[in-house]
Amino acid sequence: MNWRIKCMFPLLAFAVTYQAHGESKIRATYRGDLAPVIGQKVASELDNWLAFYTDLHTHPELSLHEERSAGKIADGLRAKGYEVTTGVGGHGVVGVLKNGDGPTVLIRGDMDALPVVEETGLTYQSTVKVTKPDGQIVGVMHACGHDVHQTVLVATAGVLADTRDKWRGTLVMIAQPAEEIGTGALAMIRDGLFERFPKPDYCLALHVADDLPTGDIGYTSGWALANVDSVDITIYGRGGHGSRPSQAIDPIVAAAHVIVALQTIVSRRVPAIEPAVVTVGSIHAGAKHNIIPNDAKLLLTVRSYTEGTRRILLDGIRDVTVSTCRAMGCTRDPDVTIRDHEFTPATYNDPALTEAAVEVLGRVVGADHVLFQKPKMGGEDFGRYPKHLNVPGFIFWLGSVNVDRFKESQAPGGPPLPSVHSSKYFPDPGPTISTGVKCMASVALSLLGAPE
Repeated sequence: MNWRIKCMFPLLAFAVTYQAHGESKIRATYRGDLAPVIGQKVASELDNWLAFYTDLHTHPELSLHEERSAGKIADGLRAKGYEVTTGVGGHGVVGVLKNGDGPTVLIRGDMDALPVVEETGLTYQSTVKVTKPDGQIVGVMHACGHDVHQTVLVATAGVLADTRDKWRGTLVMIAQPAEEIGTGALAMIRDGLFERFPKPDYCLALHVADDLPTGDIGYTSGWALANVDSVDITIYGRGGHGSRPSQAIDPIVAAAHVIVALQTIVSRRVPAIEPAVVTVGSIHAGAKHNIIPNDAKLLLTVRSYTEGTRRILLDGIRDVTVSTCRAMGCTRDPDVTIRDHEFTPATYNDPALTEAAVEVLGRVVGADHVLFQKPKMGGEDFGRYPKHLNVPGFIFWLGSVNVDRFKESQAPGGPPLPSVHSSKYFPDPGPTISTGVKCMASVALSLLGAPE
């Protein structure tokens, strides 16, 4: 990596130009002159943002049903002078603020909640329940911090709009639906996101971290989040009485052999230095103790980074499953279905943009609070935006755990912290949101142009 730093104003602003691995240069200028302005706006607006946040937390909406959330975000963007379009790729919202010649920066926040019954005990906890098409009643909860993401999106949009005399360029603020099911980004792209609206030069996002205290920021350079594939397998046997297994072909036994054999794909087909995961998350077969069923069903999640490893895994799953079922004498070859419509591609943090952003983040929260983190095998469809246009993208991790609570968890024998997607996860909203806004606004300003 080649880099140079040019001091422009002592302790106020500096410009950094990065070039990594032959990629295009990225110039980022930390706007230290605007740090007091951003701080004042955060202090004066935080109560309003917290009210916005608690309302979202109390009224979560499942994927593809984010109508109320989208309306609140659209109203917030309009109030700050953005040109707002709703209904993009479902309930997606796009707010555009054009402010002269300069770079175009896209900032994404996701909106959807999870089918989880909240057990946080918060005074504003969700009590929302919905009835699914199959008649099942499920709770709904913002267990992944998307209420924080929405709030930071609207708040950052407001801060940047209020300082528009200090920068030049275009902002594209995106409130995305259906991140939890991996379809929202693709739906917005297919609905003309990059034909109907300005094409970004940079794409930014953040995500709450359940393992960092408030005030800390995590980052990863390069591969940050994994390809996520879902695979359904149906194994066919021949049912019979549990007392006479020799007269049947037991699909449960075949499924057991398949589950064990699948693990050899990672250990024996994937190069040892390549991250890969094959997990059987569900097995369902039979209905009674003494009945051998006709079939068994498996549900898998498959994780990788590169397309080459992904192909090894998916092809290997099909090969191993078919061969094992034949060896077990199954009545027919299994059905192995790769759910392409649920595929989420890996998220890649552009190294040059990451290094430039980390410099800015260090100025905002202190270099000691900007922490390198190893790549995660979780999934995020934010990566679709920069990948689709082949432009630099960067997602960072926003510490969300109350500082005292975090310290308690780190002590010997301390209580473990609930993870995102847990019914007991919740952020410390004030410090989380204020840090998120300061960081996102500062990174965006570093990439936008300065007024002449």
